[in-house]
Order: sequence, then structure tokens, then C-alpha cells
Amino acid sequence: MSDTSPPDTESMIRVDHAGEFGATRIYAGQLAVLGKSSPAAHEIARMAAQEDRHLARFDRYIAERGVRPTALQPIWNVAGFALGAATALISEKAAMACTDAVETEIDKHYREQLEALGDHDPELAADITQFRAEELEHLDKAREHGAEEAPAYPLLTGMIRAGCRVAIELSKRI
Repeated sequence: MSDTSPPDTESMIRVDHAGEFGATRIYAGQLAVLGKSSPAAHEIARMAAQEDRHLARFDRYIAERGVRPTALQPIWNVAGFALGAATALISEKAAMACTDAVETEIDKHYREQLEALGDHDPELAADITQFRAEELEHLDKAREHGAEEAPAYPLLTGMIRAGCRVAIELSKRI
């Protein structure tokens, strides 16, 4: 017997809002360390502008649909900035490896959301589809800028990806 209940779009909006907020904080931390003059900083600033736009859209969903944001936002504020700053302190390539790891998990997350949404919420699905394409572009740019050459790349990205999975699961509920 298949489950025909509608997807939990409130949870989707809450977690996506949290994720986009976290992404803006990661990039803010990276830019605080890298400054604005390096090639990586120029790319990070461009990606950050897209994340700001994604966050603004989820801010509107939160307001329009009366969705409770995650109570963990103060933690994601500090943790995101710290992660961004720490990876940038390691190297520009480590900062790009952070983007690589985060966007790999976000792609999987958005893909699962789109499958769950089906035809239930075309407006939300359209936004997630667009944002997913832009997140995949960030992943490609991170790899073009040497993410895979970062020190301890498999360990670094593995730890960040695990952290993302935990943050996603917590933000859905809390």
C-alpha cells in the first residue's frame, strides 16, 4: 500500500530556510578571512549573492505560509560562520572543498524533496528546482577552483557532509 498523504511542506520550508541561512553564514565567514581580492573570494561573493536571493525567497515562504523557522538558527548562525572562517583559514582550496561538501548534500536533499513533492506544490517545486540548479553550479565552480586539491579533502568533505546531514535532520523538526 502506497502512502498518498501530502508532503510536509512546512518542514521542507523550515529546513530549506535554515540551510540557505547557513550557507549565507558560511560564505560570510569565508569572505571575512579571504577578503575581497583573491580569485576564490570573487567566486564566493558571487555564490553568496545567489544564496542571499534563495534565503530571501524562503523568508517570504516563512512569512506567507506561517511556517515556524527552526529554533536552531542562532546555532547555525555561529556554526556556519565558524565553518566558513575555519575552512578559509586552512586555504582557498579548503574553502572550496567546504562548498563542494555542502552542495553535494544539498543536491541530494533537494532531489529528495522534489521527489516527495511530486505535483503537490508547484510553486515550491519550481523554486527548489531553480535553486538546486544553482547549487550544482556552485559545486562545479568549487571543483574548478581546486576543491579536490584541498588538504585532507576526503576527510574534510566527509566531516562537513556528515554535519550537513545532521543539521538537515535537526532543522526539519526543531
